[in-house]
Amino acid sequence: MERRVLIVDDEPSIRKVLQLQVRRFGYQADTAADGAEAIALLQEELYHLVVTDLKMPGAIDGMGVLKWVSENQPGLPVIMITAHGTVDTAVEALKRGAFDYVSKPFDIDELQQSIAKALATEARNAGAVQPGPVGEVGRFGIVGRTDTMRDVYALLEKVAPSPTTVLVTGESGTGKELVARALHEHSDRRNGPFIQINCGAIPENLFEAELFGYERGAFTGAVTQKPGRFEVAHGGTLFLDEVSELPRDMQVKILRALQDRKIDRVGGLKPIEVDVRLVAATNIDLAKAVQAGTFREDLFYRLNVVPIRLPPLRDRREDVPLLVEYFLKRFNVRLGKSVAHVSPEAMAALLEYNWPGNIRELENLMERSVLLSDADTLGLDDLPGVRTTGSSGSADLPRDEELDGLGLKEYVRVHTAKLERTRIQRVLDAEDGNVTRAARKLGISRKSLQTKMKEYGLRDSG
Repeated sequence: MERRVLIVDDEPSIRKVLQLQVRRFGYQADTAADGAEAIALLQEELYHLVVTDLKMPGAIDGMGVLKWVSENQPGLPVIMITAHGTVDTAVEALKRGAFDYVSKPFDIDELQQSIAKALATEARNAGAVQPGPVGEVGRFGIVGRTDTMRDVYALLEKVAPSPTTVLVTGESGTGKELVARALHEHSDRRNGPFIQINCGAIPENLFEAELFGYERGAFTGAVTQKPGRFEVAHGGTLFLDEVSELPRDMQVKILRALQDRKIDRVGGLKPIEVDVRLVAATNIDLAKAVQAGTFREDLFYRLNVVPIRLPPLRDRREDVPLLVEYFLKRFNVRLGKSVAHVSPEAMAALLEYNWPGNIRELENLMERSVLLSDADTLGLDDLPGVRTTGSSGSADLPRDEELDGLGLKEYVRVHTAKLERTRIQRVLDAEDGNVTRAARKLGISRKSLQTKMKEYGLRDSG
């Protein structure tokens, strides 16, 4: 699906420039002249990112748009556009949930990187189970009632009120961000900011500026002062997702920040005190990464004070019916459908399936099935790939003759996946299975390639 960006600014020239730039970056772009028009569009259309001016005339300014998005479409990232001299207000926007801010005059590279990071985060969050009312489907807004999930809830209850660093582990799609948010929202820092960093989405040369900020003139393109995420998270929680992707030189700087509770902006002359509660997450075994020499042992022990492991969905199959019911209700509302049931045969297939993509894969399947269904009950034919896969968890894609009953959009999606799998396999073969070189040739991160390899059942031999 092509990514769609909504641009909100009261100046026609700025709207036009931003729209042209966003389209040049490869995304669709619509515009709104004020906050009220933006909210009207958000209620009618699907967007993956909002880029809005902070100061606008009328009853709804950029902060108003941010507030509406936070309350009505949580998970949709918002980037603020700020004029010179409004850095403090921009930082306040970050604390209230904005993803990032860019200053006028725009640095095109900074704008492109910010948008790319925001869309990568949105794509990940779109596959996460969004919190529901506490007690409705589990605890802490997390879906699940199996014994393993009850153990997670018990640990959350003990750890959340403390300032202790927590390391959340589990396969991709198991809900690690939900645990991080639960730790924040049930602590005495709940009124402070919750700042999330996806370490796998940041170019290596930008890590220091992203985490610690920079002073004006610190490097080419630093046209204004910008605080880093550690500084913005002061008094709240900093969530480092995919922490295993941290470069080695950044690992020692983060260790120092945690030990000394101080950070140095790039180009800064004096340290800045920070008070943050750190929660980290990873889908790899950090202990093995330490043995392999790719992750510092001292930082590992500093992060692993309290480990919380999330089980894969195949180890909590009893929760599948609960999750299915939750997603049915959610997507009926979102998509304007009325699918009330899942047939016994279909539920049996869902229970038998191995779920290599975990809850994220189940959610995507349920959304697709509800969208395409014309009946009030989902049957086996509404679950492409699941009915023939069984418990083996094979990631083989459907054959052409199995696609005849699909709508055009789904038919295109499946063929796109087949082309993507073929391209990845060819590049891996050309690079003798070396994942790092293949990722570089494909223009994606090593972590992203490994995720796709797992999704398509390609063996990781590098």
